[in-house]
Amino acid sequence: MSLHHPPRTGLRAIVFDLDGVIVDSFEVMRKAFAAAYEEVVGPGPAPFAEYSRHLGRYFPDIMREMGLPLEMEGPFVRESYRLADEVKIFPGVTEVLLKLRSDGLRFAVATGKSGVRARSLLERLKILHLFDHVIGSDEVPRPKPAPDIVLRALELLGVAPEHAVMAGDAVTDLASARSAGVRSVAVLWGESDGDALLAAGPDLVVRTPEELLTLAG
Repeated sequence: MSLHHPPRTGLRAIVFDLDGVIVDSFEVMRKAFAAAYEEVVGPGPAPFAEYSRHLGRYFPDIMREMGLPLEMEGPFVRESYRLADEVKIFPGVTEVLLKLRSDGLRFAVATGKSGVRARSLLERLKILHLFDHVIGSDEVPRPKPAPDIVLRALELLGVAPEHAVMAGDAVTDLASARSAGVRSVAVLWGESDGDALLAAGPDLVVRTPEELLTLAG
């Protein structure tokens, strides 16, 4: 783990992004996006590479940014549910979460997904109980990169910003963390753009789930 800034003491909570951090859902997103594009827009190559550059944001906001129909959300969500059994927890994540919880840390998920979808997925994977709160982008006034979802997580956890970190695999996660006044942790074990994450200046960088254990001191 590398540090860009000295760590603060007294860490009490970690706010996690979901996709690309807790779960490996990249291929499912690719399939769901392609199906939604074909159904709503028509045949032809779906611009998934461009879509993937916006990961971490709320799906309707990405559609607006890309100039694609908002009607794509329905089939995208439908296909995401249909393919949910293909989503896997990243190796080592469950064990790290259990160890950190035993050290007294509390967890929240702050995701670009809707809250219902996120909780359904975590329940299916049998790890919902490891998180004190799971918050979707549809459950706050402004999704990432605004600080609202991180601030809501801190409010629910009862933890001040100086006693928390936000772990994410997208630049929007880091921006949301920074605006909320918490340290940002760039996660590099998924398929995110590592160069873009590092260029965004995270406070900490972790390349394996096990490196999160050092956060607890």
